[in-house]
Amino acid sequence: MTGSRKSRPTTLRIAAALASAGALGVVLAGCTPDEPVSDVKGTTPPVISDVPLPPGSVENQDNVPTGQQAKAEIKNEDGDRVGEATFVARGAGGPVTVTVKVAGGDIPAGFHGMHIHTNGQCAPGPDGEAFSAAGGHLQVGDANAHPSSGDLISMNILKDGTGETVTVTDAVTLQQIIGKSIIIHEKPDNFGNVPNPSPNTLKTGDAGARLACGVIELGA
Repeated sequence: MTGSRKSRPTTLRIAAALASAGALGVVLAGCTPDEPVSDVKGTTPPVISDVPLPPGSVENQDNVPTGQQAKAEIKNEDGDRVGEATFVARGAGGPVTVTVKVAGGDIPAGFHGMHIHTNGQCAPGPDGEAFSAAGGHLQVGDANAHPSSGDLISMNILKDGTGETVTVTDAVTLQQIIGKSIIIHEKPDNFGNVPNPSPNTLKTGDAGARLACGVIELGA
């Protein structure tokens, strides 16, 4: 009798545990009926929906994946290639990393203003000036002050004709600069930081003539 009393609770506990495990198995099977069984403990099969983005990319509010880039081939007035600009989205709605490299061109040594301009046209305008069809410095949204939304840091060209700058800007998003242009100017941009600046100084930064231009194209 004593041995019989000890075996009954043990038997009941085993039966209850098996029933609980069976119920859990039914619930899990009901949640994931079509998923393959993983042979690695503690793992779950991946779930993929729609078309996956490139590795490391995240879709942002501009419908431009983080890490997506645009490029501009920069040419002088004669149409000769003097450099390249790369624009990379760093997050939802910006900022944008702008890398500009110049090599083998005829841009003189020294500092030269760089800006993103309103139009994607690297051609003379009605005034006949080089690249004036590109319009003025880009302003986005309600921006109307100087520095403009499209203003970048000046580039220092070395004596051997090469130069490189990296600018990070949150004044524009990648989507806002697609189809625009980037221009390298004759002189550095003073960003209007001079005594009693004229309206033209505030507008252009006194960067002088336009020496080189490139149209910004997504995924180029």
